[in-house]
Amino acid sequence: MTRPNKNQPVSLSDHFYPLPTNNWMSKNIDPWWGLFAAVAALVLFMVFFIPDPYAQIVIFIRDGIGTTVITTVLSFILMLFLGLIVALGRLSHSTVLRLMATIFTEIVRGIPLLVQLIFWYFAFPSIVQQIGIWLGISAFGNYLANPLGMAILGMTVCYSAYMSEIYRAGIQGIPKGQMEAALSLGMNRFQAMRYVILPQAIRLIMPPVGNEFISLLKDSSLVSVVAVTDMTRRGREFMSTHFIPVQTWTMIALLYLVMTLFAARIVAYIERKTQNER
Repeated sequence: MTRPNKNQPVSLSDHFYPLPTNNWMSKNIDPWWGLFAAVAALVLFMVFFIPDPYAQIVIFIRDGIGTTVITTVLSFILMLFLGLIVALGRLSHSTVLRLMATIFTEIVRGIPLLVQLIFWYFAFPSIVQQIGIWLGISAFGNYLANPLGMAILGMTVCYSAYMSEIYRAGIQGIPKGQMEAALSLGMNRFQAMRYVILPQAIRLIMPPVGNEFISLLKDSSLVSVVAVTDMTRRGREFMSTHFIPVQTWTMIALLYLVMTLFAARIVAYIERKTQNER
């Protein structure tokens, strides 16, 4: 920067930083929030200005909305823990643990989620009942499956296989020198993984983990086939009662879209924060 001439008048702009511009705003505000706002506004307009039938639909399925959120959140939390265990098993020096974790991942990823949900709800209780009969345990012999519990279990098991691969990729993406440095400081392998490797890997895999949450939210509609009263099942019940399929599934689709768009924006925010911290 050149110094001003002594005879040249000095302006305030030579002593102060320039004011923020619209470019600064565009870098810090996600413009896709506008799409979320537009869809949410459309839903509100339909509910308040066309209450028959859209307000009736929302009132009828409101408990299904809560079930969808609960199923997704609980499955996601359990998926994070089980996926980490499987990933550590695949990276273990033990041949047995590595083989078991690999077999689990390959089998679960090879079976569609819908088939797994049906298995856990219909086949698994029969297996438990048969074991109870063989062992003479009445609690097992009279076992009845809880629809919501089996749905959460099925989604957790299925998505943990995919989550384990994300964990494994994140851990292997950390330079090997990090582990060697931790071991040289006197840590054992568990401490090095806990305090050095995993914190870095988790920051690395935050974007794909967020995308898994969005996929889990959309796939939660499949639990309707195993007697879980989520949004999709409540929508089917409303449609079968009022015989207005277009209006019913339009509102259901828009509600799913609002939730997924909101989740996507949160994921994008976390991704930007993660990149800035690096």
